[in-house]
Amino acid sequence: MTLAHDAKIHDPKIIVALDYADATSALKLVEQLDPALCRLKVGKELFTAAGPKLVEQLVQANFGVFLDLKFHDIPNTVAKACTAASQLGVWMLNVHASGGLEMMQAAQQAVQSSEAKPILIAVTVLTSMNQQTLNQIGIHTDLTTHVQNLAKLTQQAGLAGVVCSALEASMLRQELGNDFCLVTPGIRPANANQDDQSRVVTPADALKNGASYLVIGRPITKAINPLKALEAIHAECKLFNA
Repeated sequence: MTLAHDAKIHDPKIIVALDYADATSALKLVEQLDPALCRLKVGKELFTAAGPKLVEQLVQANFGVFLDLKFHDIPNTVAKACTAASQLGVWMLNVHASGGLEMMQAAQQAVQSSEAKPILIAVTVLTSMNQQTLNQIGIHTDLTTHVQNLAKLTQQAGLAGVVCSALEASMLRQELGNDFCLVTPGIRPANANQDDQSRVVTPADALKNGASYLVIGRPITKAINPLKALEAIHAECKLFNA
């Protein structure tokens, strides 16, 4: 019996990143997890390889799915993409905030017009980007200020929240209020290998900083026992007492 059966978690805070190149590998991992303890993130690589069919399989297995495709196009195209994603029954999807206010409003309207009404969030600045990268594409605003500006624009557009670094969560929580959703990647449990991540935050600290949901990949997906690793993170965060 897993911890989830005892605790009956209705809103799992951990999103497991399915960073796989094929459906078989992803499903092998998913079979070892409990939908009461986590949600799942499907990104561009896996979606391109496995398509909507895999997303529907995960939804049918009672997992909340975060479809991380970061739509960024003209408003009408993004709206239609969001409608199609909503029809898959996903729990959450995202767009690029840099697509602008009109694009985000069109996306939000499409999501709200769907039967499922998934949570819609936006990406502000990719974690791979730094000040030099912004300058190269003609953006000379300070990176932190640029993140704040895009997050405020996202809120103005009516979206539920943003993807952000856990290091930015405290600032954005203070700026945008308690109801704004903050989804944070780059999370590593206290005893985990940092792999190729240089700016990482523990799950407990991320939640303390104001994160709403934690995206965690290798500490769970590469563990000998992924379910035990997932349960250990819950224990570390004391999520069952929240």
